[in-house]
Amino acid sequence: MNLNPSCDEFSLVSMKHACALTSLSRTMLNRYRAEGRFPAAVPLGDKRIAFVRSEVLQWIGDRVAARAALPRAANDNQPAAGKAA
Repeated sequence: MNLNPSCDEFSLVSMKHACALTSLSRTMLNRYRAEGRFPAAVPLGDKRIAFVRSEVLQWIGDRVAARAALPRAANDNQPAAGKAA
């Protein structure tokens, strides 16, 4: 087990930073956590939590990969190729 602080495997990010990384509000991030749709938090104290950075980045990557599987019209508000806006 490598506990090198520069290793993203064990880097922690705050709730605020996780919201910034994902563009989700704190409320939505907490809802996703409660539904099991977001990585589990690491408790740091009575009122403090953080997230494993690599897990948050993987969650983002999974969303991007899922987007690629959708038809173009379903994954954005842009007109399909060759069609005027």
